[in-house]
Amino acid sequence: MKRLFLSIVCAAVVCAGAGEALAQSGPAASSGTDFKKVGAAGGQFLKMEVGARAVGMGGAYTGVADDLTALFWNPAGIADLEGVSANFSYTSWFADFSHNFVAASLPVGDQFRAAVSVTTFSSGDIEVTTLLDPDGTGSFYSREDIAVGATFGGYLTDQFSFAVTAKYVEEGFSSVSSGGMVFDVGTMYDTGINGVKLGFSINNLGSDFNYSGQDLVFQAEEEPVLDRRPSDATLLSNPYSLPLSFRAGLAADVLENFFGMTTEEGEVREHALLMAVDFVTLSDTPEQFNIGAEYTWNELLSLRGGYKANHDELGLSGGLGINYVGGGFSGQLDYAISTVSNFDVVHRVSIGVDLN
Repeated sequence: MKRLFLSIVCAAVVCAGAGEALAQSGPAASSGTDFKKVGAAGGQFLKMEVGARAVGMGGAYTGVADDLTALFWNPAGIADLEGVSANFSYTSWFADFSHNFVAASLPVGDQFRAAVSVTTFSSGDIEVTTLLDPDGTGSFYSREDIAVGATFGGYLTDQFSFAVTAKYVEEGFSSVSSGGMVFDVGTMYDTGINGVKLGFSINNLGSDFNYSGQDLVFQAEEEPVLDRRPSDATLLSNPYSLPLSFRAGLAADVLENFFGMTTEEGEVREHALLMAVDFVTLSDTPEQFNIGAEYTWNELLSLRGGYKANHDELGLSGGLGINYVGGGFSGQLDYAISTVSNFDVVHRVSIGVDLN
């Protein structure tokens, strides 16, 4: 118990330090009591959560992260994947926006794994409106964001795993876009005490982005007084940062490790109850706490629930999952629903496949 207590204390110290560092990052990130860093970063689609299982647990997934959606939550989780794996997740967002995630991984030797992922966020066609044509001009534009990542990670010891992701991120609307490289880093530590795992991750480490494109180019008018002829000019755009985030999570199967409900090797577990908690701090929003649970019956059906504390829109969430294992193949079908205070509920569906 002393080792577990020390692990939790260390995690709390790291969380507090990271929270303070992120609170001080960015332009006057928290200089006033009423200013909560909102609007201090672009690339908001990078904060949209991936995977119905994780979302159903309220986003308390940094210490769980044992499937390909770990690439979002904590990339170190890919170290537990055994064989070739693939995952697809779809989110039906507000106002006909859609969010998609697809990933695949494969072993690299006995201890390491490699993975690739693509995340997209798109609006579909949006009609252009102006002051003179508030009902629409007949022209259309769209919002298209994409992140393409490559991840490498694995176990350094029997208890400690790591992973690093390099991502190319591009945001675009109409004929204006910005792009660049960012990095994610994750670690996972199995304490060896009652099955408790600790996870830590930092996302979107990189330099500032800047928009450019045809819509920023215009024809400068002639100025006889300045002896300036008509010429092409370009509007300057202000650089912006992406939402830097830090996550720390703790998770454990409480029935097996705290109540002694174990099964023999090779037998199907009749009951399992996974509980998890996350601390999340971002450069452009206040700190958040997530708590979640997953009950699984006979390793077949899962019921999930979770809650986000100190989030301005999201709160309760829940979900269901169906698992199949047999003949060197396993598959998962997951669904999640999230309540949103000022909008409709958000639905997510995920499909995972593992070839062992």
